[in-house]
Amino acid sequence: MYILKASASFDSAHFLAGYNGKCANLHGHRWVIEAEIKNDSLIENGEKRGMVIDFGDMKKAVRALADRYDHALIYERGSLKDTTLSALNDENFRLIEVPFRPTAENFAEAFLDELKADGLPVFRVTVYETPDNCAAYEV
Repeated sequence: MYILKASASFDSAHFLAGYNGKCANLHGHRWVIEAEIKNDSLIENGEKRGMVIDFGDMKKAVRALADRYDHALIYERGSLKDTTLSALNDENFRLIEVPFRPTAENFAEAFLDELKADGLPVFRVTVYETPDNCAAYEV
């Protein structure tokens, strides 16, 4: 079994609404996305002979995903008051609303789904929110 991994990082802020702890406060992370694909065999012919997939294609997809979330405030739908959202928008802050609590676990699943939708045949995505803490989701 061949397993390939590509990673990219992005910086963003988030908070966990309704959480009783430090993460209820607005804070930031350098998130790292690691995407993995696997295959039993290699491409046998053509310019990609001896590869599972072109690493360039894989890196491009993971980097594009990270770039979509870079330098933004990521928040759960319904977790900010309309007046707060209005004030943040008036200041031209980059906001990304997600339909889930923005945890590493939920990001791992969402990022796997996004990469699959972009055509990357991933089976596992791991998301690090710190160098020592990560969550993985696989299909």
